[in-house]
Amino acid sequence: MRFLFACGGTAGHIYPAIAVAGRLRTLIPDCEILFVGAAGKMEMDLVPREGYDIKGLKITNLQRQISVQGLVHNIGTIKNLAFSMGEAGRILAGFRPDVAVGTGGYVCYPMLYKAAKMEIPTAVHESNMVPGLTTKMLAERVDRVMVGFDGAQKAYKRSRRVTYTGTPVRSEFLDLTKEEARARLGLDMDRPLVVSFWGSLGAAKMNRDMQGFIRLNYNREGFRHIHATGGGEKGQKALLDALEMQGVTDAKDYGIDIRAYIHDMPTVMAAADLVLCRAGASTLAELTALGKPAILVPSPNVTANHQEENAKALERGGGARMIREQDCSGKTLYDAVSALLADPIRLRDMGKAMQDMGNPRATDAITEIVLEIMRK
Repeated sequence: MRFLFACGGTAGHIYPAIAVAGRLRTLIPDCEILFVGAAGKMEMDLVPREGYDIKGLKITNLQRQISVQGLVHNIGTIKNLAFSMGEAGRILAGFRPDVAVGTGGYVCYPMLYKAAKMEIPTAVHESNMVPGLTTKMLAERVDRVMVGFDGAQKAYKRSRRVTYTGTPVRSEFLDLTKEEARARLGLDMDRPLVVSFWGSLGAAKMNRDMQGFIRLNYNREGFRHIHATGGGEKGQKALLDALEMQGVTDAKDYGIDIRAYIHDMPTVMAAADLVLCRAGASTLAELTALGKPAILVPSPNVTANHQEENAKALERGGGARMIREQDCSGKTLYDAVSALLADPIRLRDMGKAMQDMGNPRATDAITEIVLEIMRK
């Protein structure tokens, strides 16, 4: 059996596909799996690290900004799309998959559009509460649409073809207890641990807010803090330099660990008592799988404001508190964190609510649908 996955652009599109591919490989050890991503994007590095082959398409996104630069970019995107359609056909003809699955990113459109035209069974997974442009364009063409939020079905015209599955998370997120994770990090259980991150590329405004947050927590015994700046070593150095100018020179001695990136995210999140982050669907799936209460600051720079809709869904369910970026400051975040940590009963209830909103069977549910449409 041959399975093709199209995904890319963000880790939130890539890791769900990797989770399902891993489940298929466990069930059918001799199956063949091929990934297709956008050439030059992070999937071209992440997917081979997980042991899968990947081919890259030259394809770019559409920009919504009204400008000369946006127009020039979109003309290039249209040219790339026309070329990628032919390349998608060649990849499909060469690999001959039994089913093609898309988990997000603009590379999904040419691959699933062409697969459907070639009468190959197709499915697309939308992890966000609000469907993206690619999912909207494919919803009427694929055999099945799968969604990460219960209630998102109403966003589609033919909702009977839409199935709530949840969003898969890597199995590593379910391997450790809080105590085991703390031990692995060399931390005891004497103080709460707060974890914060705003995306692998960083977020300038949020990292400025974190300066104030870290200053308020500095030289205190309140809680430990692991923060990822994003933006690589450059982003980490910028925050450390800014803090040094403000007199924060030995933050690690006070339990404040400032990193460029959290490479051991499953361990760090398992160890956390409270998480501060954006509201990307894959991160939220990890939070619900672990039952971690969160303060969510949705990115305002995403299509259809979908992160805010994601965050609202979890806030309504009682697992998270949402703060809009424009309302954020270091003090706002610090006060919110301090209030939650001072109320362990509320924190516990938020964790339970978060876990109740997750779907621990997401990977299995998607795998079952993929096998079902292939058999049909």
